[in-house]
Amino acid sequence: MNIKAIYPGTFDPITDGHLDLILRASKLFSEVVVAIAMNQGKAPLFSLEERVEMTEQATAHLANVKIIGFSNLLVDCAKENNAGVILRGLRAVSDFEYEFQLAGMNRRLSPELETMFLTPAEQYEFISSSMIREIAKLKGDISSFVPKFVEERLRRKFK
Repeated sequence: MNIKAIYPGTFDPITDGHLDLILRASKLFSEVVVAIAMNQGKAPLFSLEERVEMTEQATAHLANVKIIGFSNLLVDCAKENNAGVILRGLRAVSDFEYEFQLAGMNRRLSPELETMFLTPAEQYEFISSSMIREIAKLKGDISSFVPKFVEERLRRKFK
């Protein structure tokens, strides 16, 4: 089947947990569009351009993965990119209620789009970008949670 998936998020910064899902999705779908949300409401540490650049660098080895930035509704971004599936990650039961509500709203806005949930490999279940930022800010070791170049960029941000 020739199905394109869109994997939205803030990716501030991209983590090994995100990369695990992207790699696995790249094996399931003909193309994976990683859609990085501008999301000014979250006051991201990295600019949209920086997040796109880091994600491109982290996924450069995956031929069927495309990285974009977006600032419109996810369902509109999915349509613009001919995606049939919205891919979302679920780390814990606590993620489910919010993700379930999002999936319902997206289905209401665009019934032709399906939402698929993937769970991360167990070593990534607890990783979140916000935790990584906090650990980096406090000078903790984040080397086992993010690619080396992301670790270096975080260190520079918090100098």
